[in-house]
Amino acid sequence: MAVDVYQLITKGVAARLTEKGEKVPELGSGTRMLGGELPLDSLDVATILIEMQEQVGVDPFADGFIEFRTIGELVDIYRKSLG
Repeated sequence: MAVDVYQLITKGVAARLTEKGEKVPELGSGTRMLGGELPLDSLDVATILIEMQEQVGVDPFADGFIEFRTIGELVDIYRKSLG
């Protein structure tokens, strides 16, 4: 069974927003995770990354941070790590 990285990330983003009492907007590949329309901070993003590592068993950031801005860029990072 292939891992649906996009779905896992968008579910993680939606969960963070819901926990913060924020409205969950329509999420897409171009949605900016920080500094955009989402009321997420760096701790929220770190939490999403930790949850992704637990769910997929891969940490693409183990050797250092890889810059990303959008959900789509984060999806690409995980897809490359998963091979």
